[in-house]
Amino acid sequence: MGNFGRDASRRHVLGGLAGMAAFGTASGGRAAPSGQPVRVGGTLSLTGPLAQTAGIHKIAAEISVEEINARDGFLGRPVEWILLDDQSKPEVCRSLYEKLITVDKVDLIMGPYATSPILAAMGVAQRYGKLFIQNSMGIPRLANYELQIPATPFGSEPNKSYPKVVFDAVAGTKNPPKTVAILTSKFPSAQFMAEGTRDVAKERGLNVLMYLEYEFGARDFGAIAARVKDANPDFLWVGSLGLESNMLLEALKKLDYVPKHHFHLYPAPGPLAMSPDGKNALASTFLEPDEPFLSRPGVKRLADLYKDRATRMNLPYKELDAQAAGMFSQWQILEQGVNGSKSLDDRTIATWLKKNGATTIYNKMRFDGPFNHGDPAQLVKQNQGNNWKVVWPKEFAAPGVSLVSP
Repeated sequence: MGNFGRDASRRHVLGGLAGMAAFGTASGGRAAPSGQPVRVGGTLSLTGPLAQTAGIHKIAAEISVEEINARDGFLGRPVEWILLDDQSKPEVCRSLYEKLITVDKVDLIMGPYATSPILAAMGVAQRYGKLFIQNSMGIPRLANYELQIPATPFGSEPNKSYPKVVFDAVAGTKNPPKTVAILTSKFPSAQFMAEGTRDVAKERGLNVLMYLEYEFGARDFGAIAARVKDANPDFLWVGSLGLESNMLLEALKKLDYVPKHHFHLYPAPGPLAMSPDGKNALASTFLEPDEPFLSRPGVKRLADLYKDRATRMNLPYKELDAQAAGMFSQWQILEQGVNGSKSLDDRTIATWLKKNGATTIYNKMRFDGPFNHGDPAQLVKQNQGNNWKVVWPKEFAAPGVSLVSP
């Protein structure tokens, strides 16, 4: 995918006025949004270790703005998205949100991608009392700001709920694992999930052979791979981000070692799906472009729009996935909050969302539980034939798809 926006740290995106609604009917004969644009500011990691995944969020956001402007915009006014590059650095992210609010004086802000930038940006949002919608905050208990709204259904304790889903998935295979090795980036949300996975593994009687943390942004996995091979676990769990899983699997291949069951937390979906080393890899998700998800209102349209845009940008993996879906959800929530509350006031929008919830690509979401979360909806996907397929829970697997055992 490459680093998006390497030559430009600032983008102004004013969406086109053609197209149909993602949720509902086409704009028909209604007048196009007019007047002074509603300016929405935010950052994404267009460069740095998070860029491979943040680029997916950028595409989904661009489509979202176009779709919103093909309807009524915000309160009948067109939406302008002001995007800055936080370089995958929380300290840069913090400064840029300060600039967006105090210098650029945007009307609204949107959260960035990934837990560390989100935490940095949320502190700024809280200082200025701004609504803060985010889709990838992996440690909900740290998001205790009353005006933050989670756009992805992690649930309030994903460190407990998600490991259970993952271990349930592999427990029913012909060779259920008895031993596990846990590797994780020192990225906060990955560490959080790794610690929870270790706890759940022990509760289930699995022997944790190894628990190892590595530096976020690491590129040399040779020594780690040697330790994995020596441990030879039945199940390898990796708290990875971006290209880390690809680099680890390449290092293991050099040692002539292929892991049995292996799960990857937040990898860049395209590179891992397209790599021969990623065959049968398991990963986290909330939605993939198959049934039963395509039957949800608007999902097929967004999947088609994303695939068309990804194809034109010559991305190696062109299918909608949970990363893009999270950004679609983020903009859907903001659109419904603004137009539902008939206001651009941050607190008024947040109050409306907490009372009414929002209908998104993830179905109906509510924001009235702990840390403004609703129920968790984590799924497990598997790389089958260079495509990600939901395999667990079974009721969300596409027709004829099941988990492939090693």
